[in-house]
Amino acid sequence: MGEDIPTSVPSAAVLPHSRRERQCDAGRAGPGSVGNMSELDAIIVGSGPNGLAAAVTLARAGLKVKVYERNATIGGGSRTMELTLPGFLHDVCSAVHPMALASGFFRRFRLQDRIELVVPEISYGHPLDHGEAGIAWRDIDRTADGLGRDGKAWKSLFGPLAANADRVAQIAGSKLLQLPRHPLTFARFGLRAFEQGTPAWNLRFSGDVAPAMFSGVAAHSIQPLPSLSTASAGLALATYAHGRGWPIPIGGSQAIVDAMADDIRAHGGEIVTDAEITSLDELPSARAVILDTSAKTLLALAGDRLPALYVKQLERFRFGNAVAKVDFALSGPVPWTNPDLHAAGTLHVNGTRAEIAGSEGDVAAGRHSDNPYVLIAQPSIADASRAPAGQHVLWAYTHVPRNSSIDQTEAITRQIERFAPGFRDLILASASRTAVEMENYNPNYVGGDISSGGATFGQLIARPVISTDPWRTPLSGVYLCSSATAPGPGVHGLAGYYAARTALTHEFGITAGPSLAP
Repeated sequence: MGEDIPTSVPSAAVLPHSRRERQCDAGRAGPGSVGNMSELDAIIVGSGPNGLAAAVTLARAGLKVKVYERNATIGGGSRTMELTLPGFLHDVCSAVHPMALASGFFRRFRLQDRIELVVPEISYGHPLDHGEAGIAWRDIDRTADGLGRDGKAWKSLFGPLAANADRVAQIAGSKLLQLPRHPLTFARFGLRAFEQGTPAWNLRFSGDVAPAMFSGVAAHSIQPLPSLSTASAGLALATYAHGRGWPIPIGGSQAIVDAMADDIRAHGGEIVTDAEITSLDELPSARAVILDTSAKTLLALAGDRLPALYVKQLERFRFGNAVAKVDFALSGPVPWTNPDLHAAGTLHVNGTRAEIAGSEGDVAAGRHSDNPYVLIAQPSIADASRAPAGQHVLWAYTHVPRNSSIDQTEAITRQIERFAPGFRDLILASASRTAVEMENYNPNYVGGDISSGGATFGQLIARPVISTDPWRTPLSGVYLCSSATAPGPGVHGLAGYYAARTALTHEFGITAGPSLAP
């Protein structure tokens, strides 16, 4: 499952997409159709990126596949909708996709040939006070040049990793309980993770900008800083920023799931929406059932069928803290004090390394921070179709304690205004989701935890249990493929791909993975 993938990615900023027409939304049915008995090879419950990746893989192997989705539209964490005003298309959860070019599944699927991806020259920016900012250009030399006396230290940290970005992606995208296929890259990554994940993290840098930049990207993991898990996440994401870039899908994140759905249907699969499954007993007969659900939902679906020891293991699996999200419709571009930030697809807004560590420490202690970390995406700088002419959409979330019901619109607005005075005056409308509402939208986000289980170092090894095959449950033919399994959070499709591969082996005797290319 971790083999090298002989594909190349164009260096142009805009990647071509297939010109074929989208297929009509076939297979739509109401909840009543779930009980109809039919012989299937495989059933997938949940149509997030992992569930769809599993369905693609199984359908490509020639199996009869059916996907059930509780909502009226497919996509899980990758939907695009009008959330504020007509004509403003917002990504409901994920917006920018570092793994779209790095994930082993998407590279096999050749996503860049199926949809249009724009790769901004600036992967992410990090504003600080008084107009100062760190700019992570795709060009690592240009990034280092902008960091002054810390430029050499930044290049020594990321240069060897960015030069081997695909190997880093293979390491990050594999389960941990296996020997590394690229020992030298693994050792380089591990030593750097230990440095940036311990109190030694300040030894490399002498200024404020470079450490703030790394802390901003490491904070994606919603964990206290420094730690081995946050350092690993930051290293992997920043490596992709320089090695491949952080692409934005034209038309929104929905384009990614639509491409997978098209492929499923093209190979005989069926997708049923508005069909909530509350028990495995509701499903038709099938040789394999793959669940794109949380570990908590697996317990509910299986009832008393699971062995007591496995139940205890799942009950020990802990959910992390949460996000609260706000989408903005704007009358113009965000007036960042630093002009380079206008071209950044992603921004980490919180200030210095010490401020980020403080705000993430507040959340870990169960408090809402007075100085919150805010993750921002500006998709309409690269995709004019997302908003009416001259206007923009802005995607933003902040970290909050699990199960928070406090609206974060004002806290996020205030933090953006700190680095972009006048931002408030541009707001035409906004749409907010609290952590509780995030779970209502997607039950995989328990308490608002978009990682479907805290991304601690221990829970990246035991995800959701310690196993060399964590996708396979003790129930015959039943598999788990959500972010609650290895390799963990992110829009990469790998958990679904791995679950499908192990199901192909154990249920159908198929050991060779099918071609996923167009």
